[in-house]
Amino acid sequence: MQYILKGKSIVTMGSRGIIRNGCIVIEDSWIIDVGEYNDIRGKYHGYEVLNMEDCILMPGLINTHTHIAMSLLRGYADDLQLKEWLEKWVWPLEAKMNERDIYIGAKLSALEAIKSGTTTICSMYHHQYDYNEARAVYEAGLRGVISHTFFDWRRDEDYKFMEDLISKWHGKGRWKIKVAASPHAPYTVSPKYLMEIREYVNEKNRELRDEEKIIIHIHVAETRDEAKIVKEKYNVETEMGLFKYLDQIGFLSEDVLAAHCVWLTDEDIATMKARKVKVSHNPISNLKLASGISPIAKLLSVGVTVSLGTDGPCSNNTLDMFETLKMASIIQKGVTLNPTVLPAEETLKMATINGAKALKWDKHIGSIEVGKKADIIAVELGKPHLTPIYSELSHLVYAVRCGDVKHVIIDGEIVMENREIKTLREEEVIREAEKAKEELIRRLKER
Repeated sequence: MQYILKGKSIVTMGSRGIIRNGCIVIEDSWIIDVGEYNDIRGKYHGYEVLNMEDCILMPGLINTHTHIAMSLLRGYADDLQLKEWLEKWVWPLEAKMNERDIYIGAKLSALEAIKSGTTTICSMYHHQYDYNEARAVYEAGLRGVISHTFFDWRRDEDYKFMEDLISKWHGKGRWKIKVAASPHAPYTVSPKYLMEIREYVNEKNRELRDEEKIIIHIHVAETRDEAKIVKEKYNVETEMGLFKYLDQIGFLSEDVLAAHCVWLTDEDIATMKARKVKVSHNPISNLKLASGISPIAKLLSVGVTVSLGTDGPCSNNTLDMFETLKMASIIQKGVTLNPTVLPAEETLKMATINGAKALKWDKHIGSIEVGKKADIIAVELGKPHLTPIYSELSHLVYAVRCGDVKHVIIDGEIVMENREIKTLREEEVIREAEKAKEELIRRLKER
């Protein structure tokens, strides 16, 4: 496939900055040229020109922390503290989910993600052998890092699930699908088991290139009392912070992607910087569950790589990364009483190139540059809330809504054109999800 995307402007998130009246030349799944249309068009005879002059072209958004199967639980339990929300509501209903539920929920989330401009997701959930999140993401044409979640209570099963996930899905579809190992959290996985998982991942990665390596995806420091819970449950020292504890047992490395990171000590932040831990900031779910506000401005100021995630559609309750972009920026401005904190460009980096770095994919995605994969979205302008336009960056962070996404290209394939998904039957997915929800509630009532 050879074609040229012609846009009103291109926000590259790379060294070229913003190119107005620009175009992107795509061959197979790769970007082979980027620049002003008048300078480039004559070089590529026979390439089809796709006119997107009513749009800003930008890298697809990267959602680095979610639980996509949980779309079936959207709105099931709200306005609760995290502990009660999980233990009394979410986990009992999840226990009734079968592999078809997981697959259907993941398809629904994939549909939502594509329609809102997300081209890569990193999801943590319970792997199943036949129908699972990886299958749903692959069939939808999304790029994804899919993990299995480890818990103390199912150690033997965890490794069987993980081996199946790796053997069937790691590298699938020209490396559109990668795999992660996800110990749930320090309060649900013992220090001994955390180190077993660390050694397991190290062994798996020994023969892999850097961009092919399996990362570790974990929740850390989400709530105020988490460090106390870990200390009391496992008789370990956590007074200096959970990251300090994880470092002392030898768990941390540059391949760790930590979600939430709300309640951090100064020792935590210094440790995160030293060990090159990556962060997935989830501002909306952290506010909705009243977990707190992560010190993102401080993390960025010391050089920690911070990306953005929505968290699951059960705790957010959407996968809208444009909403997350705006919230991430304005919350940090508010809590620091400093409007210069997290300006538009820095915030947009969190959802693009920083997300790629967090997933060890920045050689291939996260910016529009020659030699990278063609993961591109087109955001339609010409609407009241997007008029007039002085700054593309300002619009993308503070004004654009997810419904403004008009076209989506992933790995060079046009996955959504004029808001019509080409890989999934939208109405059928919605019907399946509603039916699965009804069956799930019926099974819960039968307990």
